[in-house]
Amino acid sequence: MTDEHCEKPCAKGGCSRAEFLRTAVPCVGGAWALMAAYPIYSYLTPNSSDEPESKVSSVTVGSTKDLPPGSGKNFKFGSTPALIVHTKDGTYHAFSAVCTHLGCTVQFRPDKDQIWCACHGGCYDPSSGKNIAGPPPKPLTALKVDVVDDKIIVSKA
Repeated sequence: MTDEHCEKPCAKGGCSRAEFLRTAVPCVGGAWALMAAYPIYSYLTPNSSDEPESKVSSVTVGSTKDLPPGSGKNFKFGSTPALIVHTKDGTYHAFSAVCTHLGCTVQFRPDKDQIWCACHGGCYDPSSGKNIAGPPPKPLTALKVDVVDDKIIVSKA
């Protein structure tokens, strides 16, 4: 003897509103929690590579006359920004211009004789690229500089 009231409502092809909500609310809550957790996880985990791959092997930045001692210049090294600095002692140094803190573009500040990131006040040494102040966790990636016939050529180190 079968009593229709004893059967589960979903077994007949339909669910009651209460059973639907008991199932749907945790599912929606779980999906929301995953969507909220993903950006936090992405922010906290480091990138798989510190430097994007560039197919460019060298770039001619300009003439030595365009870059007097105590000055710097941002330029494109493939698809990434780069920076060349002509220090007061007469040597050229080039670095990736991507800040090692959050990826902002750095620039040379001749008034302070430092490479500076405007995003969070990070400072780097213009001769070595070493982080000297602020939140950057590591130095800038160095590039190789050659001067050939008064042309400044920057290539991968």
